[in-house]
Amino acid sequence: MTDVGRPADDLDALRSWQRPLRAQFPIITAHPELAYLDSAATAQKPQAVLDAVHSYLTTSNANAGRGTYPWANATTALVERTRDRVKEFLHDPAPDRSTVHFTGGTTEGLRTVARDWLTTFLTDGDEIVVPFADHQANLAPWLEAQQLLAQRGVHIRVRRLPCQAGSGDYDPVAFAALLGPRTRLVAATHVHHVYGGDMNVHRLREAAGPHVPICLDAAQSIGHLPVSMAELDVDFVVFSGHKALALPGTGAVWSRGLRGPAFRPGGWQGTPNTVGIAALAAALDWLEAAGPDRIERWTVALAARLTDGLRQLARYQVLGCRASLSAASAVQRRRSIVTFRHRDIASHDLGFILYSHGFMVRSDHHCQAGADAGAKDGSVRVSLHVHNTPEEVDALLSTLTSLQ
Repeated sequence: MTDVGRPADDLDALRSWQRPLRAQFPIITAHPELAYLDSAATAQKPQAVLDAVHSYLTTSNANAGRGTYPWANATTALVERTRDRVKEFLHDPAPDRSTVHFTGGTTEGLRTVARDWLTTFLTDGDEIVVPFADHQANLAPWLEAQQLLAQRGVHIRVRRLPCQAGSGDYDPVAFAALLGPRTRLVAATHVHHVYGGDMNVHRLREAAGPHVPICLDAAQSIGHLPVSMAELDVDFVVFSGHKALALPGTGAVWSRGLRGPAFRPGGWQGTPNTVGIAALAAALDWLEAAGPDRIERWTVALAARLTDGLRQLARYQVLGCRASLSAASAVQRRRSIVTFRHRDIASHDLGFILYSHGFMVRSDHHCQAGADAGAKDGSVRVSLHVHNTPEEVDALLSTLTSLQ
């Protein structure tokens, strides 16, 4: 349990910090009539990231690791420097042992871990534990690995990571009960992309013990809250650049290199997304300067403000653990994501209605695996970032109230 503080106090205390940061997002300031509330899908880019992209493309654009002329050398150095930057941003306690591999995003990164690492050492009868109610990207690669192994005559068991009904939180007691001597991997999510919950991965580590590798989907945490490998005892962290203020088409796999065989991506890697890597380095610099801890406090406070407003509206159902979303909650609060349904208006229709009032939200099934993904009308997800304001949340609540 964390000290969650008082959201209203955080909004008051951080207003003078937030205003100049909001002003650094050109697409946001150019459209004051719109509220972008879909940062969990992709985040908007601050001017510093756009400037870094322009500078790279106009001063040193070249291929990495292939030429010996100055532009190529500068690009090679940029790629290697960004690997180190990722480690620094993650507060890596042993950077000389760990590795960073750049990918096209979280999905590709998880598939790389599943195909190029996991399948190299599993044997008949081994087991892995993976989430069946999180994002599809953290389920499909592990099932694919199971199929690839079966084609080689190696049959493994994929076990469902237990979660609590209604809240989406992992169930550490049930998880501990299904672990066995053949458990070779646990895949988990840091922050749930629908329910907004910090999934308390430290509880999985406590149950699994010191020897089982844990692979973490951090797509909704990197760039939204502090993430420290010195505190979080996992073996892989996989994330997308575009959700962390960088460009699409860039992501990273951080590997601790402590449990299991060394992580080595298979096959010829080809040309890296050098401009995306330049954007990622700039985004991490911007985020560190802004302060991930303050970004977290701001977005948690906005999410609590929205959820408390929704709780007063009888025709809306908030998904996930409503108690931990509340501003009055004494337990760890949800992060920057609030997802809900109207009891009478289909979520796709509600999304169109909200855009007609200037609110850009996501309204579908959010690529969620498991039973809830089949809900007839999906749901509306509001995902917040540092550029969002209390006034935008209040305006959204006013519109939602008018639809009661």
